[in-house]
Amino acid sequence: MTFQNKLQRAILETGSVLSVGLDPDLQKLPAPVRQMNLPDEEKILHFCQGVIRAANPYAAVFKINVAFFEALGSEGWRVMEQVVKEVRQAEGNPVLIADAKRGDIGSTAEKYKEAFFDRLDVDAITLNIIMGLDTMKPFLDDDSKAVFALALTSNTGSADFLQRRFQGRLSLSEYIAEELEKIDSIVNTEIGLVIGATQSDLAVSVLKKFPRATLLIPGVGVQGGDVEDVAALLKHHKGTPIIHSSRSVIYAGGDREDWEDGVREAARTFKQRFTGLYEVE
Repeated sequence: MTFQNKLQRAILETGSVLSVGLDPDLQKLPAPVRQMNLPDEEKILHFCQGVIRAANPYAAVFKINVAFFEALGSEGWRVMEQVVKEVRQAEGNPVLIADAKRGDIGSTAEKYKEAFFDRLDVDAITLNIIMGLDTMKPFLDDDSKAVFALALTSNTGSADFLQRRFQGRLSLSEYIAEELEKIDSIVNTEIGLVIGATQSDLAVSVLKKFPRATLLIPGVGVQGGDVEDVAALLKHHKGTPIIHSSRSVIYAGGDREDWEDGVREAARTFKQRFTGLYEVE
């Protein structure tokens, strides 16, 4: 099954384009989880399992933020593997993205591909391609997978490089999208763009360069992204959007004993807010 088929199936089964982030910060876990008599890595696993259970009916995608697991040391990878299994066992066949933001050349890039596509067997990965388009090469021969290249990120620092004029374009982001559109037509793996919801006014010209790109759109929620602006951005875009939220969903239960209910309600609310932004063809 191609990546796009997997994604369309998940959207159809959930009626949602919501992606929920698995960004487990030990300091922010609900008090009932923090106070459990367990090693840190087991608290993280317990929390992620709860988030997956609660958000599963409303999320077409789960995105693992790799850094939060790597911070646990050697046990972090084991926990991440278990979280992958939990997502794979969830109803609705949600798509799984590794938010790794890797980017390197040659044999190093090949090893990143082996780690995430072959060993973890995620459906997609985020890549930082600032070192060049050749950093993507090892990832591009599998039509069941996708890569999401950072094009116009949601952080203010995107102004340092991505928003700068480049080669006659309004921004480096435009050039990245233009080059990726060319590659997408000749490779097997689906190529998508990471476009921050907080940069929706700047993204219009970027999407014109890659009008059918699948989009991973972070920044709605705590980061300040506006759903109405995203709706306007997507109005004429022909590709599939994945609209992502992490902290606004996974920590919505605060320190309540029933924190999973808070996660469930937040995921339901975000799903409803995104309804109508995309319809499966």
